[in-house]
This record gives sequence, C-alpha cells and structure tokens, in this order.
Amino acid sequence: MVDTPGPPARSQDSFGARGQLTVGDRRFEVFRLEALAGRFPVDRLPYALRVLLENLLRHEDGRHVHPADIQAVANWAAQGGRAGSGEIAFSPERVLMQDFTGVPAVVDLAAMRDAMAAAGGDPGRVNPLVPVELVIDHSVIVERSGRPDAFAANVEIEYQRNRERYQLLRWAQGAFEGFKVVPPGTGICHQVNLEYLARVVFATDDGQAYPDTLVGTDSHTTMVNGLGVLGWGVGGIEAEAAMLGQPLTMLVPPVVGLRLTGELRPGTTATDLVLTITELLRHHGVVGKFVEVFGPGLAQLPLEHRATIGNMSPEYGATCTIFPVDQATLDYLRFTGRSPEHLALVEAYCKEQGLFHDPASPEPVFTELVSLDLSDVEPSLAGPARPQDRVPLGQAPASATRAIATQRGEDPGQLTRRQARATLEDGQEVTLEDEAVVIAAITSCTNTSNPQVMVAAGLLARNALARGLRPKPWVKTSLAPGSRVVMDYYDRAGLTEPLAALGFNLVGFGCTTCIGNSGPLLPGVSEAVRSGELSVAAVLSGNRNFEGRIHPDVRLNYLASPPLVVAYALAGTMALDLTTDPLGEDDEGRPVYLRDIWPSEQEVAETIRAAVSSALFQERYASVFEGDERWQAVEVSGGQTFAWDPQSTYVLKPPFFDQGLELPPPPADIHGARVLCLLGDSVTTDHISPAGSIRPDSPAGRYLQEHGVAPADFNSYGARRGNHEVMVRGTFANIRLRNQLAPGTEGGVTRHLPDGTQMSIFEAAMAYQAEGVPLVVLAGKEYGSGSSRDWAAKGPALLGVKAVIAESFERIHRSNLVGMGIVPLQLPEGRTWAELGVDPTEPVEILGLSALGEGQVPKEVTVRIGTVEFPVRVRIDTPMEAEYYRHGGILPYVLRQLAG
Repeated sequence: MVDTPGPPARSQDSFGARGQLTVGDRRFEVFRLEALAGRFPVDRLPYALRVLLENLLRHEDGRHVHPADIQAVANWAAQGGRAGSGEIAFSPERVLMQDFTGVPAVVDLAAMRDAMAAAGGDPGRVNPLVPVELVIDHSVIVERSGRPDAFAANVEIEYQRNRERYQLLRWAQGAFEGFKVVPPGTGICHQVNLEYLARVVFATDDGQAYPDTLVGTDSHTTMVNGLGVLGWGVGGIEAEAAMLGQPLTMLVPPVVGLRLTGELRPGTTATDLVLTITELLRHHGVVGKFVEVFGPGLAQLPLEHRATIGNMSPEYGATCTIFPVDQATLDYLRFTGRSPEHLALVEAYCKEQGLFHDPASPEPVFTELVSLDLSDVEPSLAGPARPQDRVPLGQAPASATRAIATQRGEDPGQLTRRQARATLEDGQEVTLEDEAVVIAAITSCTNTSNPQVMVAAGLLARNALARGLRPKPWVKTSLAPGSRVVMDYYDRAGLTEPLAALGFNLVGFGCTTCIGNSGPLLPGVSEAVRSGELSVAAVLSGNRNFEGRIHPDVRLNYLASPPLVVAYALAGTMALDLTTDPLGEDDEGRPVYLRDIWPSEQEVAETIRAAVSSALFQERYASVFEGDERWQAVEVSGGQTFAWDPQSTYVLKPPFFDQGLELPPPPADIHGARVLCLLGDSVTTDHISPAGSIRPDSPAGRYLQEHGVAPADFNSYGARRGNHEVMVRGTFANIRLRNQLAPGTEGGVTRHLPDGTQMSIFEAAMAYQAEGVPLVVLAGKEYGSGSSRDWAAKGPALLGVKAVIAESFERIHRSNLVGMGIVPLQLPEGRTWAELGVDPTEPVEILGLSALGEGQVPKEVTVRIGTVEFPVRVRIDTPMEAEYYRHGGILPYVLRQLAG
C-alpha cells in the first residue's frame, strides 16, 4: 500500500538523522535512530518510545518540536524511565474513525468550512492533512435475530434509518482529500484496521518511510498495538485537530513493562487471558501510562492474542499496550494478504531502526514492571458491570447472586429469587427467574478478530447440536463478526449451519450488542422482566459491560469468550456452575456437561489450518471502499460545503462555530455557579454521553416526537450523534446514573437550585441558562472512564457546564473537557467530597482561573462551596491545552489557525 499523507515532514534535523534505506529496487528517506546512539542509550528505550523518538526527529520544526524534546525522549532510559515533566508534540500519521464518533467529526469539519466561507476564506483549507479512514460499523442494530434472513433484514433497516447520515459521509468521501469510507456491512473498524488498513511502516509516493502511527475516535484503536503499530483512542475533538495537522501534545509517558512467562493451559482462551490482564493492570494502576509486553511468554502468543490484549487497554486505563514487531507480525501481514514488497519494507525498516524484536538483546528500561505467568490463567468471565471485575467461571453463580443482593439491599445468603411468567412469540409459556440469560451475543472487535475463539465457538455449537442441546427459548442469540472473512471460514469449516441451528445466525458485521445495539429482547421477555422486577443477564464476547449499556432491561452483564457465550445460551441462566453442573440432557436423558462438548486445542488448530487462508483476506478487501449497490445509490448533495437540511433529525449544523473567527473573552473566575450533578466513583462516559436506546418519555424522545419521528423510528443515540439537539437532551440521561443531588432517583434527574424543584437534568440546565447561571459537576474517582466519547464533553458544554471537579479523571475524557472549554479540576490526593463536607446546594465560586487569561497556567485554584473553601489542582496539563482553553476549545483554535 502506497500512501500520500500530505506534505512531507521538513525536519530541521538537528541531530543529522536523515538518511537513506534501500529495499529491493526502491530507496526511501528515513530518520535513523542510530544517529542518537552515541549520545543517548537509545538501545535501552522501550519499543513505543523508539517510535515516538523517530516521530519527533522527523517532525522537528522549531515550533512544535525542539531539539530539547528529542533529547528528553532519547535520554529517557538514562533517567531510569521516569515520566517526563516536559511536553512533547506527537504527530500521528493517520486517523481511524468509526461512524458513531466519525459522523460528529465530519459534521464539525463541515461546519468549519461554513465558518471559513462566512469569514471570506477558502473553505477548501479545512481539509484532512493526514489519511483518514472511517469504517461504518456502529449503526447496525439487532432488530432481527435467530432466523436466516436476519442479516439482510438488519442491513435494510440500517439503510432506511441512517440514510441522512450516510448522505453526509458520502459527501465527505468526495469533498475531502485523503478521506476514505468503508461502507456498512463490511466489518468492525478495529478488525478492518488489523486485517487491511494498518501499514506498520508507511511508504509514501514521495519516497519517505516511517512507522505507522495513528489516533482513533474509538477507545479500542489500541487493538492495532498487537501489530506493533503505536496508536490509541482520543476524543473526536482531538482527532479532528489531528486530521487538520495539529500535533497531539502530551507528556513523555511512563512505560509499564508487562513481563509474560509460561504458556496458556489447555481449555483457556485469549479472552480468559485478557480478562486476567485487565484485572491485574487495573489493580496495579496504569491509567494514562503506556504498557509494553515483553518476556519469554511473548513468543507463545499468536498475533490475534496480542491484538485481543491491545484491544482491552481502555478497560484497565492504559493509553496503549504495545507489542514489538517480530516474526509473528510479518507472518500475520503475509497471511492477511499484504504484498511481498510491503513485507520486505516492514522487515528491512524495523531491523534498520532497532524496532524488530530480538530476544537476545538486553531488556528495555521500564518505569515499572508487572509479571504474569500464563499458566495461571483460568476460564473466566467479567462482570456484572465492569470489565476489570474478573470472575472465575466456577464462581459466576455466586457473583450474580451477590450483584442482585446488592441491587436490592439484601443479604446474598437470604436472597429470594423472583419469578415471572412470559408468553413468547410462538405462544409458549415459560417461567423467567432472576439470573436468567436473556441475551447471548457473539459480538465486538475484541474476540471476533481471533479465529481461535471463533472456531472454538463454532465447534462447541456443532458438538452441542450433536448431543441434542438447544438454547433456552427466552435467550436472544446473535452472531456479529468483525469482518466478512469470519463467515467465509465458518462456511469452509462447516460451522455456519450448527451455529445457525442454535440461533446464532449472522445478524450483521458490526459492534451491535457491545455498544448497546442489542435491539429488543425476544417478544414477551421484557414485559416479564419489568412486571416481575427481575434482574436478568446478558453474556457477550465484547469489551464493555457498564451499567445501562447493553440493554435497559438487563442489570447483569458478563463478558466471556465466544464459546462460553454459546454455553450460556444453552444454560439459559447464570445460576448454573458450568464447571460442575450439566448444561442439559441429551436425547437419551443423559446429562451433558460443558467439558463434554468443549473442543480440543488440536481440533481448533486443525480446523483453522483447513478453513482459514490468505486468499480469503485478499478477496474480501480487494474492493473494500466501493460498497454494494445500496451504498452507491445513496444521494450526495453539496460541493465544497455541505447542503444542510434544517429538517433533518440526524444531521444538523452545530453551534460550536457560531462565534466565527472572533476570540472569546479571556478566561475569568467563576462566580455564582450551581451544581448540576453530584456523582460518585467510576462514572463512565456511558453515564455522561447519550448512548443506547432513546426512551419516548425522555427529553430526547419528546424532541423527536415533536419533530414527527415515531418511537419505532427513534434509532439509537449513537446514530443521532450528528444532531446536537438530540444529544444535549440525552447528556447525563443514562438510566443508571445516580445523581446524589437528587437522592433516591436513578436516571437523568437533578434539582434546580435554590428552589429545589426536581426535574430532568436537561430541563434544569436550560432553566439555569435562562437565568445566566454557570454550572459545575462534582464527581469522585475515575470520572470519565470508558469509551472515548466526544459527546461526554460536548453535551456538558452545551448544557452550560464550565468546570468539573473530581477526585480523579480518566485520560481521554480529561483531555476532551479541555477541548470543549470546560476546566477539569482535581481534588488534592486522598481528599473526598465526604471528607470536605460540602453542601452541594450552596453556590460555587472558582477563584484563580483569570490567570489563564493572562497567559499563565496556575497549578492550583481555590474552590468555595458555601462556607467550605479548598484548593484544587488545575488539570490543564500542557501549554497547548491552555491555549485551547483560552480559545474556547480546540476546534475554534484550529479554525483560527487555518484562517491565519
């Protein structure tokens, strides 16, 4: 693959690193790390920092990148691996998007073109300067399942609902240079990235070669780390700036070395491994840090296992989890159809730059070390509400019982299981109980890229079918692979039919259940769950199981490997111990245990060898950007600027650039603010950002009905991210949000102050805006963990939130808040709201922010809530972020820079 990513880097090359590399009959300009070796211990740098160092050498311009920045990274190992206090500017070479986060980014770029044109400038100057690839993978919803026509029906519904969004993306595909779109029904962006888009080493048509680096608008961009590609998820706000040539400012990161030893035991899967690592690293504490995998156990991990681990980085809070390039990388590139010429370049470049893993070389210097013996991994799930809460398979029943007891405030040992009768679609009467599994979904990028676990699921289904087992009738089953190649090898292996016979028919190529696109439960099930106030479960092979995410009627959500998803569909309940209890009986009445139908490693390996080939990847990706006749038939309107439809309920021109090119007033202290929300620990972006289904009685639901949209056509919040009117109404509206300002409530409820009237958070925010009252949010630890949702910052900004004061922040969300002009403020280490004893109904003053308007970045400012006064740390971490804040956000800053 040859790329033209924009103007070549014009490095000042203070260290004389520019050189030539010959590969076959081609010559490339490269920036050699060896040029620094005599002065700095470059050979002891972790792999990730070597990639960062090359990026700085090539982009040294005297403005964003200075010689001192290069020295800070080059000397990192000599400093003992300590995180740097200085800021560096990382320039990712491409941007990856999925459609949920990509659509609002395109909306913003289109609005920036309008603003540029309105100011008399050239709208064409608003154009990506690096390659941008958007994969439409988040729009398909499991409306139909368990039937042969499920895929065709779901795709047809997807096009009907999303035509306005797809019109925008088709326009962008033609209007922006270097902007490519992978149409619907192709695969999940991270799997498409792994199997096709990732270069590992760029080769440009102007003769440059350098490492493939990227940022993505999805947290799980880190999946490509398994291929040795450095990249991570950012908010859509940062991604838009990167598209427009702005470097990503960051501190030289700490790098945690994850040392692997031993081998996985038979019967354990990549999913079990990654859930173990998630628990281990979340406990160790790696938020905002790089993780790099090394050690003798590395050689035991196939590339697909490495990608599975990289994918889960956000679940333990790491910025990325990188694996060095080695022979496994080259084998995977060859296997997935990359050209011999490109393979030769990757190998030659990485070996020349010291980026090719050599087990005989000295181990890199790391900031911290964590060790894991692979033989300690055991079959596991994670849940019922967080991916880091690993549960050994045998303890799953006790986990579910404890969770239900906690929800109800009861003693687990005295818990009475509730029951309710349900009439299913075929008229069958069944009794549903607490812990019933009502969703079993093979879905998400984490596992569906891995033939080992996908083939294991198919073989387990075949074995179960042969023993006469069937899923329980109340379980909604679905299969949503990450790429079309999966169905190709299922067909070749004869596994499509047994999976379909158990209800695991293909429903789409997309994220589906993992992002809340579960669709309705089977007819009659939701009614029974609600009438009986049951706590029922979903089991999915995804990476996210936060409260309220999977389905509004499901309170227990467990992550599991694809074969375990099939097993729980057969069991129909979390109350069974699958290590000792039978899944059911065969046709002769004999008990059938999970161990009886679990495929052997040898059988899985032989099936993969026979069914999965390089030709499958080459055929599927030969015309990946073209799409089918439905995609080609989507109408395109507009030229350099987009033709907005003011009646659209999917895509509206946003208000973020209404101020045009004029600078806003300088930052000032905040007086007379009110608390909109008082939140606890681990409030995720799923709690903040609109996600999942839209309820008819919600502010967003009422807005849509007022605009002629029937509830059946609401679609999801994710699909309507291009309409700020819907999104602002859905901010803080998660059904599981607990706002302590309105005790005893659940959902998007608050009290308007000082009168104390209880109302929706949106209604209260609009009342405060009418009164001219600024707003703040108070929160606990890990505020903003989870997906890299830009609307978790955009929504609060439109509600009028000026500051978030929390005990700690997750990395991406903190940055996004600054990017939307909201100041993140952190309580002193160890202090809590309970300890401070604040009264959240009192007015809030924030004193000292005016220094930002004077060009300073104060380390601390003072917060006064009623009579309680305390210092807080200003989490504007770099001078560049301070500049963004002074401009009212990163996008207005970029627009003014482009306008000159």
